Amino acid sequence: MSRKFDIVVMGGGPGGYVAAIRAAQLGKSVAVVEKEALGGICLNWGCIPTKSLLKDSEVLHLVKNADKYGIDVNGYSVNFGTSVKRSRRVAKRLSKGIEYLLKKNKIEYIAGTASLKSAREVEVTGAKDKKKTVIQSDNVIIATGARNREFPGLETDGKRVISSKEAMVLDDIPKSMIIIGAGAIGAEFASLYSEYGTEIHLIEMLPDLLPVEDVETSRLLRKSFEERGMNVHTSAKVEKIERLKTKVKVHVTKEDGKKVLEAQLALVAIGVQGNIERLGLEKVGVNVDKSYIQVNEVCQTSVPNIYAIGDVIGPPWLAHVASAEGRVAVEHICGKQPEPLNYGNIPGCIYCRPQVASVGMTEKAAADAGYNLKIGRFPMRASGKALALGEPEGFVKVIFDEKYGELLGCHIIGPEATELIAEAGAVRTLETTYEEILNTVHAHPTISECFMEAVADAYDEAIHI
Repeated sequence: MSRKFDIVVMGGGPGGYVAAIRAAQLGKSVAVVEKEALGGICLNWGCIPTKSLLKDSEVLHLVKNADKYGIDVNGYSVNFGTSVKRSRRVAKRLSKGIEYLLKKNKIEYIAGTASLKSAREVEVTGAKDKKKTVIQSDNVIIATGARNREFPGLETDGKRVISSKEAMVLDDIPKSMIIIGAGAIGAEFASLYSEYGTEIHLIEMLPDLLPVEDVETSRLLRKSFEERGMNVHTSAKVEKIERLKTKVKVHVTKEDGKKVLEAQLALVAIGVQGNIERLGLEKVGVNVDKSYIQVNEVCQTSVPNIYAIGDVIGPPWLAHVASAEGRVAVEHICGKQPEPLNYGNIPGCIYCRPQVASVGMTEKAAADAGYNLKIGRFPMRASGKALALGEPEGFVKVIFDEKYGELLGCHIIGPEATELIAEAGAVRTLETTYEEILNTVHAHPTISECFMEAVADAYDEAIHI
């Protein structure tokens, strides 16, 4: 006889395991089916191991510049293999931690591949024995994630043309690398390998790096990257990649003509597609658009008892979005009438050097929407803490609606940007006024003061600029 649960979650990534734990907290019997490792791409091959590698590159940067802090470091060496091993240990430890959390919450973890046999039946093929079993469930949450999108002529081979997954576990530091795509993934790997001495060519089809970010942020990042010796190519289209024995040739078309770039490796970082294949979606009538499952504001699909969350339902492809969607879906299943997720208030973070973070509208988007704007900026070079850290590059930029005083957006580039952005997100959620921000005493010296000072600048009350 098949087992029965209140909720079966297909996928154990940051959306799936969070949904499962929230469901257990609400008294539901839950099973999670995961075919690879708990934590999904984010924990095992994305967010976490890349941040470990980026931290190592920051340490290297400090060592190389230690004399600026009055410390002489002579004869240091780099063991990149050790850095890779550390990143894998971090990922494995967190994956085991999720397994513990599932046990703690009495959630059944099933290692295998799940597909829909019917709207209330999930067929699982065992990860090891390949044995098929059927699980009955009143509700199903699909959290199968996404994978790198393949483009004709730009297919990865894991050797000369690699994806972000291979870029995390290289045996040696490459002498040169062409990175195709200057979004978050491309910018992070450019920053990482440049620190280790790799010659970088960063290619972006659109006019600016980090195309979804505010233009001022993108242009300062470009300036910073170029000062570090990176070759940045914007408004550039990759026509084809030639794979040779010891190198690659990337053919690029720009406004000023065609170029052929050569490097030891090419990293393709240009988009993802949802993992919707072999899930049985057509069999049960779940609607799909292109490679993404279609859902309503509470993550419910066209089949009422089947929900979908995370990357498999489309952008923004962020772990914290998947987790938030998991809570919304479960609470709707449990009849709690959750507040739909506000996709206009999702923080975006890029962990390159300098860090970049944002929430809300860009200046262009706000102007295009018809708002009259009040804009404030505060440069990191005016921050005592940033100067003390030796990281005076960057700024905080805030965008307010002049009529009602709403914080429409915040854009940060500089030290600890990815931590600082949370305050701006809370301000937007609480609809806090600029006076309340200025009346909130910020500790000195901190980087967080820069947010307060930028807000003050928007209303002509800045003290330190």
